[in-house]
Amino acid sequence: MVKKLLKPKRAPRGQKMIVDKIKANIPPMTIIPKPKAKSDFIVKGWGKRREENALIYKIPNNKNPKRPYEKGITESEWTLAYNQLKKTGDFTRDWFNENLPACANEGSCNFTTIGGIFEKLELAKYTSDGIYKKI
Repeated sequence: MVKKLLKPKRAPRGQKMIVDKIKANIPPMTIIPKPKAKSDFIVKGWGKRREENALIYKIPNNKNPKRPYEKGITESEWTLAYNQLKKTGDFTRDWFNENLPACANEGSCNFTTIGGIFEKLELAKYTSDGIYKKI
């Protein structure tokens, strides 16, 4: 029996670009800009979330500051958010909640983390509650 070799699936258009950009420019220990946070949210590195590669970051634990919580945003979530920003010029909390429900359910801070990373990459600017605008 001859086995058919399958080509690996290609990443959706835009995914490789934004994920590679994050990997190249947002190293572990990067502080994520947050519009209203009182403590630092810090990139841990890459790991897994929802069975997919994801950027993992630490958030403050007020009850035990030595043991921060961890949250993550998957590569496909980065791609969808980036494509939305490129296509419409906006990345909004309403769009985030509707189109990235698993990410939103993990924590509303994932919205400002995506936006904050877009700010670090000089792709977007926080303009008002729940809105990042493309630069």
